[in-house]
Amino acid sequence: MKAHVRHLGLQHYEDCLKAMQDFTRTRHKEDEDEIWLVEHPSVFTLGKASRRQHLLDPGDIPVIASERGGQVTYHGPGQVIAYVLLDLARRRLMVRELVFLLEQSCIDLLLAWGISTERRANAPGVYLAINPPLERAPSSEHLSGSTKIAALGLKISRSCSYHGLALNVAMDLAPFHQIDPCGYPGLQVTDMRTCLGYSPDCQRVANELAASMTACLDKHFLERMATT
Repeated sequence: MKAHVRHLGLQHYEDCLKAMQDFTRTRHKEDEDEIWLVEHPSVFTLGKASRRQHLLDPGDIPVIASERGGQVTYHGPGQVIAYVLLDLARRRLMVRELVFLLEQSCIDLLLAWGISTERRANAPGVYLAINPPLERAPSSEHLSGSTKIAALGLKISRSCSYHGLALNVAMDLAPFHQIDPCGYPGLQVTDMRTCLGYSPDCQRVANELAASMTACLDKHFLERMATT
């Protein structure tokens, strides 16, 4: 079950949010799922559980409330965002499974670039792998020393998803110091450029991320169909 990939380029967050809401509100059961690849001008967004105390010093960067899950995060140029507009019921996909698959698609992509990453229990997103690995995977209560490279937040409406995953490719990381990223004081944030020592092409990374997401989603759907 393929998802149609759209390359939207640089789009203001408010415009993209309204377009996702409109798409989800008016879509029909027969409509194709879509993945939107986009970058945003600098903006802080607040998830539905956000606490203002985590917005330390926004300065002149706009702050916009969003209905996605999660806390405060930053979007800006050099970050590849993949918004996933999926009919979860049709795909026989639970929300927890979707989170896992989106994380896995990013982990697989980064590994292909030589960047080893992992997930954290109860703290959605993708983090640099701890080396040597711990006996127990760190939980959301123990993120000290962790470094995040991709953030994840979703909204589910009418059994359909929107919002998605933001992968830091080659961006100005300074605004992350103006917030507690994802609501965790002291959480470090990095990008692919810092890990690699050079700037990868954002368009290439966006294409590879969409392909990785599609592969993970299709594999899950085929496995689910084979067991029913």
